Amino acid sequence: MKKNFLRAALVLGLLSAIGPFAIDMYLPALPSIGKSLGASMSEVQASLMAFFIAMALGQVLYGPASDMLGRKRPLYFGLVLFAIGSVGCALAPDIETLVVLRFVQGLGACAGMVVPRAVVRDLHTGADAARLMSLLMLVFSVSPILAPLMGSFLIEWFGWRSVFWVVTVAAGLGLWLVATQLPETWPEKNRTSSTVRSALAGYGVLLRDRHFMGLVLIGAFGISSFFVYLANSSFVLINHYGLTPRQYSLAFALNAASFIGASQLTGRLGGQFGLVPLVRVSVVAYAAVMALLWMLTLLGMGGLDVMIVLLFIGYGFLGLMLPTLTVLSLESHGALAGTASALMGTMQFVIGAMAMAVVGVFVDGSAQPMVGGIAACAALAFWVARTTLLQVRPPARGRRRHHAFK
Repeated sequence: MKKNFLRAALVLGLLSAIGPFAIDMYLPALPSIGKSLGASMSEVQASLMAFFIAMALGQVLYGPASDMLGRKRPLYFGLVLFAIGSVGCALAPDIETLVVLRFVQGLGACAGMVVPRAVVRDLHTGADAARLMSLLMLVFSVSPILAPLMGSFLIEWFGWRSVFWVVTVAAGLGLWLVATQLPETWPEKNRTSSTVRSALAGYGVLLRDRHFMGLVLIGAFGISSFFVYLANSSFVLINHYGLTPRQYSLAFALNAASFIGASQLTGRLGGQFGLVPLVRVSVVAYAAVMALLWMLTLLGMGGLDVMIVLLFIGYGFLGLMLPTLTVLSLESHGALAGTASALMGTMQFVIGAMAMAVVGVFVDGSAQPMVGGIAACAALAFWVARTTLLQVRPPARGRRRHHAFK
């Protein structure tokens, strides 16, 4: 049983990490890409925004496709498209071409975000699902912890284009994992009722489910605060605070380590206290820490050391929130797991892209717009949680679904 859990987490975590790997490794390269292609900060950030928009739009398609075709076929298609986009990015002659190909790359990457969540729901529910999701997050952590550091070395030694050649290799590894290590967890008999019409109807059911949408919005605002940090942190920490790309990578990895370390406690704490109480406490603490950071920044007391410490604490609470919210969101929608996972991911990336765009309007080279955006997203997550979590029933204790990883 334990071996199967670890195997599932390893495979699903690595598949989930491929898309974020293309984001996290890319972050230290943003300033150098602007210099290389003669692009402004906003133009370079557009290449990141294009990836996020593609991730949002593509998930709407991959979710129902995984319910209709099984979990593996959409993964094959997405990974091949991701590889094609990565090669194109590596050869891009100007910023406009890079933006377009980052969009293509993002369309492929989102398959690895949607399908693994649906596989977790195929296999488990309740505390068992939270445990598997937390293990998946542990493997997933290889991206935000190691990717920026790896990217900084690649940029220093071989230039920013080498980042895209490396993620092309990662896509090849993903294809091998799907072909040899991932069993099909969505049986043929369950696909017969899944059609385009049923997919549209499924989205209608989910959109009318206030509990589901509330949980999704809490997670979407929570992850959007991190997306704001993704889009702006390299400019703030490198250009404003004077860190080198390598020092920035270490600072970024520290926050990621907090997020991932805390996520490993969700299965144990959820089993002991319940998933809903765990989210309640986490979202209050997260919003309070980010509000404190914003106030200190406005008062001129939010130096680099204060920012790193409070982000470390805050993202720890976010690490408790997000895996638990994913389990709670999918708990009552096992028959629509792929579609529900897709809508969840789409909402996260749409709101995240909107948050990045809004913060981008106020960018002035200082830390205030970034910190303000992070705090605003955390406050919105808290606001939605105040009503949603009063109505959500705690899920049933973990139940096995399929034994596909035997």
